[in-house]
Formats: sequence, structure tokens, C-alpha cells
Amino acid sequence: MDFQVVVLAGGTSKKLMPIVSQEVPKPLLPVANRPVLSYVLEQLEHSDLKDLIVVVEGADAAFRVAPWISGAYADRLHVEANCVSSVLYTLLDPVATVPEDVGTAGALRAIAHHLTANDILVVSGDLVSDVPPGAVAAAHRRHDAAVTTMLCSAPVPGPTESGSSAGKDKVKKPAVYDIIGLDPLKQFLLYIATGAEVEKGIRIHKSILRAVGQMEIRADLMDAHMYAFKRSVLQEVLVQKDKFQSLKQDVLPYLVRSQLKSEVLLNGVPQAEENGNEKVSYQNNQAAISRILSNASTLSFHERYASDDKETSPVRRTHKCCVYIANSSKYCVRLNSIQAFSDINRDVIGEANHLSGYSFSDDNNVIHPSAQLGSKTTVGSHCMLGEGSQMGDKCSVKRSVIGPHCRIGSNVKIANSVIMNHVTIGDGCSIQGSIICSNVQLQERAVLRNCQVGEGFVVTAGSEHKGESLARK
Repeated sequence: MDFQVVVLAGGTSKKLMPIVSQEVPKPLLPVANRPVLSYVLEQLEHSDLKDLIVVVEGADAAFRVAPWISGAYADRLHVEANCVSSVLYTLLDPVATVPEDVGTAGALRAIAHHLTANDILVVSGDLVSDVPPGAVAAAHRRHDAAVTTMLCSAPVPGPTESGSSAGKDKVKKPAVYDIIGLDPLKQFLLYIATGAEVEKGIRIHKSILRAVGQMEIRADLMDAHMYAFKRSVLQEVLVQKDKFQSLKQDVLPYLVRSQLKSEVLLNGVPQAEENGNEKVSYQNNQAAISRILSNASTLSFHERYASDDKETSPVRRTHKCCVYIANSSKYCVRLNSIQAFSDINRDVIGEANHLSGYSFSDDNNVIHPSAQLGSKTTVGSHCMLGEGSQMGDKCSVKRSVIGPHCRIGSNVKIANSVIMNHVTIGDGCSIQGSIICSNVQLQERAVLRNCQVGEGFVVTAGSEHKGESLARK
């Protein structure tokens, strides 16, 4: 399709401490015992989008990610091996490295000179989804758009029925999603407000409504961080707006505002119209806002684009900002928080197990043939037990992922948890709603409830922890 793909894989995200580390950066966080980055790469492969640049933040993270890509995808994907920092890599290290905290737009700006295809597909490396990226690319081409944004159903906020938790992250403000304005045919992106804008309550000026004609306001859709750009438009914005750091917060809203050459849209509303606002407040009850704001005497945005009559058209066409809205039955979640890490692991061994790549048993679980179970030990449905792991007698595992080469004693109870590789758990331990990173040691009779335990930490015998983040200094 003559698309070049940029995968923004991230690095050691501070929001994911302590479950990320130098040894396990964000792209390698395990989801059902597979690196999260593998889910995006395989979806791209299935869509025959194989010309990639994988961008990793920080040399330490790149040092871990590059060998894994080389080993897992050497014969399957063409991954660009370009260097964009002072750190030099060989052809066996197929990642581009950018400094940490440059932002998504900054990362693209750093590799812009390597972008050569007519169209660029940018996707976040933390996206776990069964939406075909090829469908987004095809929609972009069909509309001849400057940018096409993938939107999917926003996840339902709050604690899950399974009790999965992320400790302190569970007690948080109600989730606030994007406010998105669409044309009645749901093809054009006419308005977007994110983050702090939404929390404060947004104002949509009547002058904008007059310019676009009709607009449907939605708060039940999520920007999935998959964008198709016309390369010439993207590179022009990155050069001209050299302070832009975020694709979602900066580049996308700018393109949306500028898709009509209207002084109102580009430069803000004149002072005389400040009192002519429609205010749309996002209510914390999470109900979807879906209503039509219309000026009946004007043409719709779609009708204006369909018109070639320059004299009758009230605005001049410049470029199109389009959307691809995934079917509500599709799975689409980003691993951008500790809670999301727990939720995705739960889903991929549960209702979304078609994403895992594993064959589930008649008991609806996955137990590696090399794993060993003691007498009267039970591994329930929606569970996974990794290669070479051993469990003692009278253990119980419910809705949990246990990684490879773990050593688990007797009378251990594990529920709604993720346990990474090479973890040692002593006799009589109880673990619920927790994330335990690699090489952790839990001494006998330790109790964890809704905790995260960082790499290599030792939990002392008989200790009890609830809602804590435990990590080595």
C-alpha cells in the first residue's frame, strides 16, 4: 500500500513505575507472557504493513528491545535500522533511538528525514487491539485525507468484576475521555478536546458551528493513538510548529482547526462573538454525550466538501481530517497505566483470548507442557502458567498469569494477579490483585493485596501489604 509505519514503542515510562525497569522497559512488559510490543507488530504483519521504523526512548531501553526484535521478527518484518541519536547501532539492532521525554511529535521530528513513503501510519507500541491497521490505512487512502485517526469505544471505568486492581491507582478520579466532534456521516473529525480541556468543561463557539454546519458531539470514543498521515502534511507541521511535542495534544488539534481556511477556526473567535458559545460539560456519570448541534440554515460539512462551487461555498477546502471508527465489538486498549496493565492481562487470558496467540485447553486455561503442578493444586479458567514453572501442593490459581521459570511453594493462593518470570514464592503466601515483577522473592506466609512489587524486591516472611508499591531504592 506504499505505507511506511512508525511504531512509537516508548521506554521506561514513569507512569508505570515500578513495573518497568532498565531490564524490562515498557515495550517488553509481558501481556499473557508476551511482550506488549508483539501485539502491534503482529497486527501490522497480518495487514501486510511490514516496512517499519520502531522508535524507542532512551539507549538503555533500546539496548533491551533491539535484540528481541531481531530474534523474533528478523524474517517477518522489514524494520528500519536507522540511528537518530548519538548512540550507534548495528543492523542487528533494528530500532531508532530518541531521548526520553521528547513526546510523540518530537520522536517523529527526530526521524522525519527517514520518512519517504507518500503516507505514514503512526501507531503506539502499547496498543493491544484486534482492529486491523490495514483498515485504517485503507480508509485514509479512500478519503485522500491529510490525517485519519482511529477511534474506538472508550473502556468502562472503575474496578472490574474480577477484582483486578492496581493498588493506589485504583483510588482515582473518574476517567475523563476525549470530547470529539464528527460530521453526521461520521467521516470527518471536526473538533477534538482532550485532557485538561475536558476536565475544565469545554466551550464550542457558535462561529465554529456555523463553519461546519452540523456536528455530533461524542464522549464515548477514545483516540487509540493510531494515525495515518499524508507525509507532506506531517513533515510540514513538524517543521513549522517546532514546539509541538504531542501528536494528540498538539498536531491533531492543529490539523483539525486548519482543515478549513477560516479565520475563525485558525485564529480563534473574534471578541464580538465571545458570548455566543455552546458549552459542553463532561459529566462524571460517564454517560455518553451524543447530540447534534446544528444550524438548520447551513449546509453540513460533508455537503460543503462535496460542492465544487467556489462562489456558493462559504469556506475554502484545504485538507481533510478523517476518522476510522472501530466496531464496538472490537478490543482496543492501551497499556498506559498500571491499572491498564492488569486489565489487559486479565482480558487477553479471558474474554479476548483470541489475541493471545495460544490454544486454550478444555478447562479454558494455558499450562505449558513443561510446567509442574503439585498434589491437589488447581489452576482455574482464564489462567496461564509459563514454561518451566513449578508449583507445590495444595495451591490455588484464579484468573492470573504466571510467567516462566517461577518457583512456587505449597499452600499458596494467587488470584487476579500478574506474576512475571523467575519469581520465587514461599509456602503459605497469599497474593490478590497484585503485580509481581521478575526475580522477586516472597518469603513464606507473605500476604499481598492490590500491590505492585518491583524487579528483584524481597518481601519478608510473614509481612502483610495492602495497596502498596514495593521497590528497591
